Amino acid sequence: MTFAVQAEGLVKRFGSTTALGGVDLAAPAGSILGVLGPNGAGKTTSVRILATLLRPDEGHATVAGYDVRRQPVAVRSRIGLTGQYASVDEELTGSENLLLIGRLLEMSRRNAKARGAELLERFGLSEAGGRALKTYSGGMRRRLDLAASLMGRPEVLYLDEPTTGLDPRSRNQVWEMVRTLTDEGVTVLLTTQYLEEADQLADRISVIDHGRVVAEGRADELKRRTGSQTLQVRSSSPSELETISGILAELTGTEPTKNADTGLLTAPADDPVLMSALVRRLDDADITADELSLRLPSLDEAFLSITGKPAADDAEEGTAA
Repeated sequence: MTFAVQAEGLVKRFGSTTALGGVDLAAPAGSILGVLGPNGAGKTTSVRILATLLRPDEGHATVAGYDVRRQPVAVRSRIGLTGQYASVDEELTGSENLLLIGRLLEMSRRNAKARGAELLERFGLSEAGGRALKTYSGGMRRRLDLAASLMGRPEVLYLDEPTTGLDPRSRNQVWEMVRTLTDEGVTVLLTTQYLEEADQLADRISVIDHGRVVAEGRADELKRRTGSQTLQVRSSSPSELETISGILAELTGTEPTKNADTGLLTAPADDPVLMSALVRRLDDADITADELSLRLPSLDEAFLSITGKPAADDAEEGTAA
């Protein structure tokens, strides 16, 4: 397997603070690696090292086959970076912003204009290309920022909190664009505070806590680490709540959790066969349920189980994060 990003034993200290205590990361070419962790865990420090903005004190990392310490210029020519906040100039138009980035990348004016026009079309910004960025909505600015990071046709793209502050519609648009990029062979390293984002996009997830990777795997593998699946039943009639509760308790051996307001009952289910058994028991009792499901723990629940902190505590990191 070819890895576009590979880090082994990354250590970074800021004075007496150890921001990274031996981080290992690996992203196969054309995949999306999600990096999660509570505030101060070391996510942004890891990205800065992989983008050659910081030098590790110990460890080794390669990006697109080039060593981040010994070949930083080669690494920079093959990566794109979109930070949490848009890095484009509000006083310039969308077209001018992309032209500026292209020229900084030593593209000819002609090639930079052509590439900029191509990206504006691709990101649905052609009509707004002649307007100053300060007239753009938040979602439009984010799309332009992503377009700017693609001017140099990077092999590897770092997305550090890419949809912070966006409404759900704009967030979905960015997600679709990211999926398209990986379909074209771009490797994406994604740090995010939205666990749904990692769940939707990431092929694999690495969870960093206290400067170390404490868990890694596919989203479903991390969810299974928290324990059993959960049976959920929502009663059609409040009068049937106690009957359903008794059936669930008998099948699972556990008193179910009840929400009297919503009529939802939940109980752990180690055996998936319990779902079919529950359907039969409800049918025998002539009970109709509005909702009946067997689900894995959510990624939020997995995150809390792994790190001991809720995802809501995750936020932008400082320099020594």
